[in-house]
Amino acid sequence: MSITAERKAEVIKEHAREAGDTGSPEVQVAILTDRINNLTDHFKANHKDNHSRRGLLMMVNKRRTLLAYLKKKDEGRYADLIAKLGLRK
Repeated sequence: MSITAERKAEVIKEHAREAGDTGSPEVQVAILTDRINNLTDHFKANHKDNHSRRGLLMMVNKRRTLLAYLKKKDEGRYADLIAKLGLRK
């Protein structure tokens, strides 16, 4: 259900604003999106796993909060991230 260290490093490298950037909203949202996608696949086979569903809801809310922050701070970065991750069609 969690992402591997290699996959996380790839996501960080792809979305980092500069070398060594792991805390920017873009990186955090990208990591959360990857984890959310893994959990949604998990729920297709395990629809009664309500404990993990709670974790999924917390991740979705955290991602929404980070996206709202990014939209408030810099609309351009927000639009680029949404397009890159394929969110909010």
